[in-house]
Amino acid sequence: MEGFLFQATILLGAMVIAVPIASRLGFGSVLGYLAAGIIIGPIAGLVGGHQTTELQHVAEFGVVMMLFLIGLELEPRALWDMRHRLLGLGGLQITLTTLAVMGGAMYFGQGWSVALAIGMIFALSSTAIVLQTLSEKGLMQTGGGRSSFSVLLTQDIAVIPMLAFLPLLALPKGADAVLSGVLLRGTQADAAHGNATATPHEAAQSFIASLPGWGATLVTIAAVAAIILTGVYLTRPVFRFIHAARLREMYTALALLIVVGISFLMMLVGLSPALGAFLAGVVLANSEFRHELESDLAPFKGLLLGLFFITVGAGINFEVLFGAPVMIFGMAAALILVKGVILYGLGRIFALRGRDLWLFTLSLAQAGEFGFVLVSFSNQQNVLPRGMGEILLLVIALTMLITPLLFILYDWLSKRITETAETPDADEIDSTGPVIIAGIGRFGQVVNRLVRSSGFETVVLDHDLAAIQRMRRFGVKGFFGDPTRPDLLHAAGLAEAKVLVATLDSPDAVVRLVSFARRERPDLHIIARARDRTHVFRLYQAGANDIVREVFDSSLRAGRYVLENMGLTEFEAAEVEKTFYQHDRRSVRDLAALWDPDTPTVENAAYIKRARELEQELQTMLLSQLEESSDPGNGRQKSEG
Repeated sequence: MEGFLFQATILLGAMVIAVPIASRLGFGSVLGYLAAGIIIGPIAGLVGGHQTTELQHVAEFGVVMMLFLIGLELEPRALWDMRHRLLGLGGLQITLTTLAVMGGAMYFGQGWSVALAIGMIFALSSTAIVLQTLSEKGLMQTGGGRSSFSVLLTQDIAVIPMLAFLPLLALPKGADAVLSGVLLRGTQADAAHGNATATPHEAAQSFIASLPGWGATLVTIAAVAAIILTGVYLTRPVFRFIHAARLREMYTALALLIVVGISFLMMLVGLSPALGAFLAGVVLANSEFRHELESDLAPFKGLLLGLFFITVGAGINFEVLFGAPVMIFGMAAALILVKGVILYGLGRIFALRGRDLWLFTLSLAQAGEFGFVLVSFSNQQNVLPRGMGEILLLVIALTMLITPLLFILYDWLSKRITETAETPDADEIDSTGPVIIAGIGRFGQVVNRLVRSSGFETVVLDHDLAAIQRMRRFGVKGFFGDPTRPDLLHAAGLAEAKVLVATLDSPDAVVRLVSFARRERPDLHIIARARDRTHVFRLYQAGANDIVREVFDSSLRAGRYVLENMGLTEFEAAEVEKTFYQHDRRSVRDLAALWDPDTPTVENAAYIKRARELEQELQTMLLSQLEESSDPGNGRQKSEG
């Protein structure tokens, strides 16, 4: 017990110290976890090889849970919709990388079967590190992030056929292997007579090891089929049974039971528990209990995933590394280079450019945690020569350790890359109207619908081609182009228009548009959308007539609902809302005269003094209004509401 508490203290202490430091330095949490593992493992010796192996068995559940949660997010229909990228981009990456690594291994004297196994092992990238880093940096929804996710998902799915195929590459058994088989069968015979204490796991592994290649493949397929059938037909009745108990902790227990049970089943037959969990997640993606599973497992996933990264760092065998540093570092560098070249080429073929292309290339250039699984399984199936597995594991760990540095390289490159993506030519505007609406996002759509439904013609401009195309599908005419361009504004009828509505997403673009329109048409009525109060001040200086803050009106409505539920009548709440609105408009105009664009508002003494006076004035005004409305002698009593 004391040893366990000591190990837990060391691990948690390393996490708490190293990870925040790495994050604050801009290196990301993954590099912090890896560095912590190296410090407490090979450098300080606080966690030895035996403890690292035991920890890795526990930490692997972080990867298992991550794959399960990824599966929950992917309905089978979503997988079908992604088939082109999965089979095209992901399939080509796996195939080309496998063949390239296989060719390199054969060049250095390996047989074709060993070379093919090494190619499949190195073709996989680190789902854990890449997804964690993409999420932390907010890059998941970029073009490069989505493409990386598609490849990672293809790789995760590809592990299943790889595990089924590897036994067919088994090497001929040498004398030592034959002797081991004889001893193994003797042990099984002893166990049958009660003279041995083999566990079910050991007995199952012994059974799998004794099967021919085609037999191990059939067992793999049967295990996958069992998980799918269980997920389809058994989990929902069990969930409903647990739901009837109405005990919150039972959901957590059931979620853990699913993951742990699947892991045990897959390990029992010598397969990857992470892949089994992923399949189960996909099967349960349509379940009504999906969100319960996600919320219950997310805390466990984060902690165990961090522990997994620590064990990767702690498991680096520096003795083997220093024994052949040139070869091992050369293999790691060559692997990153080969995968990077292939990824770069595929990215260009699939229309990735600029930052997206470099993100896709650098994020997937490493080997991954499933490589550990495939190496272990290959050793069990006698696919790799003795001693090669440890070298491969070290190369995988080194490339994973380098991955955060590749993301730092991406950050450096992205700051220096000027996006040069070709923009379609602007539309030729062939109609004009009294109202020009620049920007057709959520805000502009409502304005456009209201004005057009009232019988007035509008001319819609937007630089988002997809938004214009969506409008056209619903029969609303719009023109693609940058609304801040003078030629487009004049073509849209700026000289004759009565009203210009500026609702662009970029605050700077709105200010430029208002400034230009006011110079061209001093008599034009300009209505502008503002993001915040500072933007309002800039728009007043630019010449806007009416300025609407994005959430101001909706916030007023929400405040009115609060007042109604605190005891005010609908009439009283509406009057308070009206008074607040009128006072705020006057306040903004007063403060706009004191606002200085070169001085932060928190340092503008005159601005702060006037803002506090106006706030006190508003409070006094509203309290007086409420007292008057509740006065029995006043004509406006609460009953009037």
